[in-house]
Amino acid sequence: MTGLNIDDFGSLVERPDAGVRRDSHDRWQRVVRPAGALGKLGELADWLASVQGQVPVRPVSRPKALLFAADHGVAALNVSARPAGTAVDLVRRVLEGGSAVNVLARQYGAQIRVVDVGLAAGPEDLAKNPLPPEVTAHHVRDGSGRIDIEDALTAEEAEQAFRTGMTIADEEADSGTDLVLLGDLSVGGTTAAGVLIAALCGTDASVVTGRGSGIDDLAWMRKCSAIRDALRRARPVLGDQLQLLAATGGADLAALTGFLLQAGVRKLPVVLDGVVTAAAALVAQRVAFRAPDWWQAGQAGGEPGQAKALDRLSLDPLLDQGVTLGEGTGALLALPLLQAAAALSAELPEQPEAPEATEVTEQPEAPEQPEIP
Repeated sequence: MTGLNIDDFGSLVERPDAGVRRDSHDRWQRVVRPAGALGKLGELADWLASVQGQVPVRPVSRPKALLFAADHGVAALNVSARPAGTAVDLVRRVLEGGSAVNVLARQYGAQIRVVDVGLAAGPEDLAKNPLPPEVTAHHVRDGSGRIDIEDALTAEEAEQAFRTGMTIADEEADSGTDLVLLGDLSVGGTTAAGVLIAALCGTDASVVTGRGSGIDDLAWMRKCSAIRDALRRARPVLGDQLQLLAATGGADLAALTGFLLQAGVRKLPVVLDGVVTAAAALVAQRVAFRAPDWWQAGQAGGEPGQAKALDRLSLDPLLDQGVTLGEGTGALLALPLLQAAAALSAELPEQPEAPEATEVTEQPEAPEQPEIP
């Protein structure tokens, strides 16, 4: 598999329409009095107008939670609260409708799509309890390599995963999805994400190492050590983002990066979830500097790596509720805010201009009356 030049995205991804954004801002000033009374909802309405290319904003009627699923070999070092190779359990829970993301999706009217790009489930397990074909159709490999000592993917696998993300973006754009809530279902994914963020931001492992799935202090130290070891392998390939994803990323991170870039080409707005999607976004930004204009950050999950990446991307999280679950929940929690901004922009009538105050002229004083004796 050859012929992919990801540098082309630098010219293919355009900025959202700045003129439409100004028109939206002007309209918002006419429908909301006093100006600023609805806070940052006006900024969200302006962003939606620019990515949709119209004023007033269309309702967000076809949102979709898109979750890329994979296992990471580095989880064998006990850097996660979940056993290595068990991301398939997370996938099954979502497919059965029993995960938090299912509850939120039902509440807010979003569909869910799960894409397996790197689950490590063995053939015996899948033979007994197979996953739906639409989930496994884009499978790249069974788990990634242990990034502290080996590449996560071969060059061919990295390109395949990246192209998978592009394909999914095209499918969603063609099907009428109007907002993507982007997340992951992974075990060990936050460790790989930490490596990418530390490498691209030029920071030490300890600065980006978080608690992920809820690890204790010993697991945190193992995770920090794994990120530090992987950083030695990441830094020599910083100039080639696809090679960086192959060396220290994983199938899900490569697919997420390909999705984000192609979504920018297709003018498909995206809400990022947690640290894994933030890491992929950071890689995508290195390829196409305009791409972040098509994204919003759903919420601050408390991961130091996510905060570092979002700061570099100049994205402010819409919410800060301390939700660390991942799995698309942070992005979904932000959906009602975006739906509210769209509805207000579309349905509030313009108010008449307030009448200008008339100038009061000073009246001359009445002459004094003479006293009557």
